[in-house]
Amino acid sequence: MKDIRFVAADGFPLHGHLYEGGGEGPAVLISSAAAVPDAIYRHFASHLIDLGASKVLTYDYRGVARSEAPSRWKSRLNLKDWGVLDFPAALDELRLLSGSRPMVGIGHSYGGVALGLSNRSASFERYALLASLSGYYRNTAQPCAMYAKMNLLGVPLTIPFGKLPKWGGLGEAVPGTIFRDWARWCRNPNFLFADPAVPEAQNFQKVTIPLLSVGITDDVWGTPRAVESLLRRFGNASVLHEMWFSPASSDGAPIGHLGFFRKHQANKLWPAVTDWLLNDKVPDGAALRREMRAA
Repeated sequence: MKDIRFVAADGFPLHGHLYEGGGEGPAVLISSAAAVPDAIYRHFASHLIDLGASKVLTYDYRGVARSEAPSRWKSRLNLKDWGVLDFPAALDELRLLSGSRPMVGIGHSYGGVALGLSNRSASFERYALLASLSGYYRNTAQPCAMYAKMNLLGVPLTIPFGKLPKWGGLGEAVPGTIFRDWARWCRNPNFLFADPAVPEAQNFQKVTIPLLSVGITDDVWGTPRAVESLLRRFGNASVLHEMWFSPASSDGAPIGHLGFFRKHQANKLWPAVTDWLLNDKVPDGAALRREMRAA
């Protein structure tokens, strides 16, 4: 693993980690959940290399963890920028580093949204959506708590601090403008698709590659309603398979929104996803969403 730096199209500097091995398999882009540092994915990335991936790239979105905003940066930081600018920059960096290798991707939570916003889905052979969802608070398992945490605690904290601090309880520190976008999207039943400042939402309909959606049954964010609400936006995906893991799929302990990527899941939850990413093998038990096929 080595640190890398690259730059988005608007000049924002981004930080990531590159994993390399001797494998002949696809190059893999791992795109993070909101307010989650790329270090969370290090064991999964290393495992992909062990299984034959040629290269794996993880990265932090602008304003998160090691992709801090430069002191000279004056432009507003927007939540959509993670998908519209940062995701394509990471994809281009991986393409530069991997040459002509086929590319596949996995997006955790917001990382699935980023695929839709990016207008770059055609660069991938296939893409996995891990706990990816439309974040309307009423679709979560704890709507009152989620609303209060984001709007009665989180949004007010961004005013004096200019960011949502890490101790705000929603992950890494997030720039205030980005968090307020996040909270606003989550107050609307149509999530980002109702935001007139996000015309890039139309790019979801341009996604025609095969998708695998993986849900977690005890994820308070990624409930079946929340996942379904996002999957409907990928209406032109050539093939979309869907599967769900529960705590019983592993060792009985909670999995939640982040637990899939813990190292101890390597022999329990990971094989179905890694085999699909690297070898295009549809997991046992994955349901084919035939109604999602392109006309």
